[in-house]
Amino acid sequence: MTFSFTPIARAATLCSALAAIPFVALPLLAQPAATAEFAGPSPWHTIRQERLRTLLPVAMQKANVDAWIVMVRENANDPLALHVGGENTGAPSSILFLRRGTSVQSYIFAGFGEVIALRELAVHDSVVAYTAESGGPLGEVAARLKTANPARIAINSGNLAMADGLSASQRIALERAIGPEMSARLVSSAELVSYWLDRKLPAEIDIMRKAASLTEQLEHEAYATVVPGKTRDSDLAQFLKKRMRELAVEDGWSPAQNPSVNSGPDRGHSHASNRVIEYGDVIQIDFGIKVFGVWGTDIQRFAYALRPGESVPPPDVQRKWLAARRGGEAAFAMMRPGVTGSEVDSAQRVIMNREGSASVPWGTGHSVGYWAHDVGPSLNRFNKRPLEVGHVFAFDGFFAWTLPGGTGKWGEGSKTISVEEMAVITERGAEYLVPPQQELILIKR
Repeated sequence: MTFSFTPIARAATLCSALAAIPFVALPLLAQPAATAEFAGPSPWHTIRQERLRTLLPVAMQKANVDAWIVMVRENANDPLALHVGGENTGAPSSILFLRRGTSVQSYIFAGFGEVIALRELAVHDSVVAYTAESGGPLGEVAARLKTANPARIAINSGNLAMADGLSASQRIALERAIGPEMSARLVSSAELVSYWLDRKLPAEIDIMRKAASLTEQLEHEAYATVVPGKTRDSDLAQFLKKRMRELAVEDGWSPAQNPSVNSGPDRGHSHASNRVIEYGDVIQIDFGIKVFGVWGTDIQRFAYALRPGESVPPPDVQRKWLAARRGGEAAFAMMRPGVTGSEVDSAQRVIMNREGSASVPWGTGHSVGYWAHDVGPSLNRFNKRPLEVGHVFAFDGFFAWTLPGGTGKWGEGSKTISVEEMAVITERGAEYLVPPQQELILIKR
């Protein structure tokens, strides 16, 4: 049974209709065949140019930043090198962005052996070959700053991992080059980077939709291989690794823990163990891919291994599944521009409490895009930042309980169903990147 989902306006009606539908098993082998869709030329160069041209000026203005310095180098490069056009750096280089009204002027000061390629790529407005006489890349930066006289200069040093790439020695060199007066104007780029990277362009959303669809399809393919009493959690992980290689996609996060496959008690963010899947198990796959080396996904799909004689899950399992699903639907219904992450988290937890779920240590969701845990607002009780158009989230509906012999604490004999979906914020509300999972996937032998 397949449903087509529209934004928030139809969510309540749809949820009511689904609740009245009897359980229907989805045929696992009816999934469309995957293709190597992401093996062709990457659209990143064009999209990066658009992001620098349209989104960076807005982000610098919102963060009240007049200039931004990014220092790049080989072997220990800045985490944002790919985003600012410094990913192929050999000799130490510096990138300078200067805000001029509603636009940004960009410079890269590079070694003589790299300027030809940089000019051909045309990421930056100006490509300058520095010399020893000019004071190297930082001497060039100092000269431009003296002329521009910016009030606030952002550097990648702060409490946001992606905006903390400036090493201590690099900072010392920078401050020595620009002098004490200009150094007093340095501020962290964390706010700027968050405003810039957390919004995705429509072209990026289209790519992420396709990647999310492939992610879900591969999870269905993996479940179709399960033989209860024989297949191990690690077998499913190995199957998904093989399919990723065949389709020329990368891991969405740490390869050692992607995918996380678990048919037993909660293990959190972990590798798949050699536990054998048994009849009556509720199985979790937490899986993400990265396409074109840039955009990532994070989706969970759950299955139930039918016991002999069963054609549907037992009532208790089905009750827990529906409770988790309702939590995710409540979070989705709350996601729209202007709503804070804490409000979304609260909506989901109201359902958890009503349904009798045990507590979980996670927030309801997080930004996803360039990293599985991307920059931008999280959907947890601490985040008061409003959601904006172009934000993309991975978010869960939770139901947790204690297994026989458990302590009652999460991770000590607990079991959690966490229905993780991906959605983008639009002017009308939230939109799923792929239709959400409505029924447990049934494994039958």
